[in-house]
Amino acid sequence: MTSAAQQLKQTLSSGVGQAIYGLEPTIHGLTIALIAKGQVLLEGVPGLGKTLLAKTLAHLLGGTFKRVQCTADMMPSDLTGIHVYNAEKQSFDLIPGPLFADVVLVDEINRTGPKTQSAFLQAMEEGAITIDRETYPLARDFFIIASQNPHEFEGTFPLPESQLDRFLLRLQLEYPDAACEASILKAYDHPGGGHVQPSVTETLSNELIDQARTQAAAIHVSDAVYDYTTQIAAATRSHHQISLGLSPRGALALMRCARVEAALRGAEYVTPDDIKAVADAVMAHRLILTPDAVLEGIRANELANSILDSVEVPRSESPSLDTAQAQ
Repeated sequence: MTSAAQQLKQTLSSGVGQAIYGLEPTIHGLTIALIAKGQVLLEGVPGLGKTLLAKTLAHLLGGTFKRVQCTADMMPSDLTGIHVYNAEKQSFDLIPGPLFADVVLVDEINRTGPKTQSAFLQAMEEGAITIDRETYPLARDFFIIASQNPHEFEGTFPLPESQLDRFLLRLQLEYPDAACEASILKAYDHPGGGHVQPSVTETLSNELIDQARTQAAAIHVSDAVYDYTTQIAAATRSHHQISLGLSPRGALALMRCARVEAALRGAEYVTPDDIKAVADAVMAHRLILTPDAVLEGIRANELANSILDSVEVPRSESPSLDTAQAQ
C-alpha cells in the first residue's frame, strides 16, 4: 500500500517530469524539503532548468511564484516590501515584496551583499517578516529555492554561516545525460521554449502534504539512532580541518530529513542508512573548513563522508529494544 509520503513523491515526480527531464535526485531532495518544511539551496551551472523547476513546483502547490534576481545593489526592502503613505486613507499601506509568495526562486543569491542576505533570515527560520516593527506571516507552505553558481566567484559574496545553516538541504545539479538532453531539445526547441507557463495537470493538495508530514512525524527513532546523530555532530566540531561544525539546528535537520527518507521508503523507523542517505545534502554546506583545508583543495562533502565512515554505526537498527525497555 502506497503511503502518503510515497504518493506525494509520485505526484511531484509525475508533475515535475512533465516539464523537467533528468533531475530525479533533485526532485527527491525537493520532496524531502517540502515534507520537512525546509528551504533548499541549488548549486549548478547556468541553464540546467532551475527557474523552470521552481515555476513548476509553484504550479503544483497551487500557489504564487516570484523570482528574485540578486544583484550587488539590492536592498532588504526589495525583498520584504515597504510601507507607502496613502493620502486618501491617511495611513501607510504595505506594498509586499517577493518574499510574500508561496514559492520564491532567489537566483544567484551570492551576488547580493550580507545586508540584503540578512533579510532572508527571519523568513527562512520563522516563516514571517518584520517590517517597521510589525510582523507579517508568510504563506502556509512558504518555500525558498535559492541558486548559486559554484564556478563563478567574481562579484559574489560568501553566504553568512547563519544563512547557510538555515538551508535544510543543498542539492547539486549536474549536466543531464545524452538521452535526457535529447528530450529537452525536442520539448523546448522553439521560440520562448522553457519560459512558458508550465503545462502541469496535477496538483498537490494541502491534505496530502499534511498527511505526509504526519506520517514522517510518527516515524520511530531509537535512542541508538539519536546517539549516532549526536556523535556525527560532535565529530564535525572536533575535526582538525573544520573550523565550524554541525550546529544543533543542523543535527535537527539531519533527523528531520532522515525521518522523511524513512517515510519515503515505507519504513516505520529510522535506520543509520537513512541518516547516511541525507547526510551529504544536509551537512556539507554547513561545514566551514579551516583556511589550510581550503588551500589544500579539500571539499566539505569529502570531509562529511569521512566523518560518517569514522563514526561507529549502532548495531541495532530495529526499534524493538527501545519498545521492550519502554514496556
